[in-house]
Amino acid sequence: MTTLVMKFGGASLGTSAGLAQVLRICADESKNWERLLIVVSALDGVTDMLLDAAHFARIDHPRGYRRIAANLRTRHLALIDQLPLDRPDRNTLQADIDQLISGLLDDCLAIANKFYEELSPIHSDALVAVGERLSARIIAALLRQNDIRGVAVDGTDLLVTDDVHGNANPDLGPTAQRVNTVLIPILQRKMIPVITGFIGATAAGATTTLGRGGTDYTASVISALLCADELWIWTDVDGMMSADPRRQRNARVIPSLSYSEAADFAYFGAKILHARMIAPLAEAGLPLRVKNIFEPKLVGTLVANETGAGNPAIKAVTSVQGLSLRRPTSGSLAGVTRLVGNTLFKTLGMRSEVLIASQSSNSSFICLVIPTSIGIDGVDRLQRALQTKMAEYPEKMPWAIETVSLVTAIGDSLQRAPLLLSQVLANLEGIELFGIALGASNCSISVALAPEDAREALARVHDLIISSGSDNV
Repeated sequence: MTTLVMKFGGASLGTSAGLAQVLRICADESKNWERLLIVVSALDGVTDMLLDAAHFARIDHPRGYRRIAANLRTRHLALIDQLPLDRPDRNTLQADIDQLISGLLDDCLAIANKFYEELSPIHSDALVAVGERLSARIIAALLRQNDIRGVAVDGTDLLVTDDVHGNANPDLGPTAQRVNTVLIPILQRKMIPVITGFIGATAAGATTTLGRGGTDYTASVISALLCADELWIWTDVDGMMSADPRRQRNARVIPSLSYSEAADFAYFGAKILHARMIAPLAEAGLPLRVKNIFEPKLVGTLVANETGAGNPAIKAVTSVQGLSLRRPTSGSLAGVTRLVGNTLFKTLGMRSEVLIASQSSNSSFICLVIPTSIGIDGVDRLQRALQTKMAEYPEKMPWAIETVSLVTAIGDSLQRAPLLLSQVLANLEGIELFGIALGASNCSISVALAPEDAREALARVHDLIISSGSDNV
């Protein structure tokens, strides 16, 4: 039985033109596949608005969070007003939206009443989950109105996660059971589940979120557990690009990537994919396609098994924030590594992943990468937390903490291409490099540098990609 899972991002869902494309694609693909599932994000920008509402609630600013709730209601109602819906369906959908907005205000009031000194993900997860619930109901209603049997399914009824709020991981055993009891009956009735991405729940029922871009992660877990044939990620660009097209106008589509390349690509800053979504697909050998919702006939980018063929080549370059720790002495790194790991997990819900660690006779240097899935304030939050913790041990922890940028070149089998690696470094002549690392997957080489040098470094490495004329881009 053929199965396709499709994920639609917020940029695709926020306009009537985008929703028309969603409808057209679903109608076409429902004829080509025996089972079709859809995973959806919140509308573009909605998650940030919900986080702002949570912060207003934390400081007991009702005017702030009520204004955001009103704006969200207006935006979603304006969108459905543009859709070809019958009045009964429109009225039902409007009632669903009002109910969700009312729940949002209740959650804000609950946060305000507790006067938190700092808003942690455990307090905001239930609140930000509203965004995906709103979009899933709109998509399901649109499908039904056009004679496609769609039904909204809440991610909290499917994904059983750990209790790391804000950056949760699904527990695959219990999640597989939920998939069998919730999704399989829907599919057997020839219906299309429209699943809220990004959100899950602990075994006790507390709402969790999977980190920025977590809708991708939801889609990959569901795809793997259903043994789907393919997963398609629909976005507003033609595929995975050689660089962020907003920074490099000459960025090109990458026809294919291995799982390892895609995993490094996502981890080091590619916003199209969630860093943890690749592992379930790689384990299942399940192909992933990244396609443009407005140009559905384009092939996009295929992510699949490593072929092992061809010459090593740089396919893409990314930039992501990180933190560096430096001290004017050498010696054991065990103490600071343990402190950083504990602080990182407590603050951001992720384990310590040291990208670069180097020492000389009179200095030590450590560099951490902070994945984009943590959110835009992840680096600042961690830096403040580390500075506070280290201040408790001034003699044992004489580390200077600074924000850095990590520019990473992505390509396969780089361990076999020292000349290519030297060309990357040669193109960075004149830029001060704090550290250099070849990734353990042999699919990336990263350099740590000052944030103000990141744009120039990225442009120079991208020039190398373009000038090489590789068939891979």
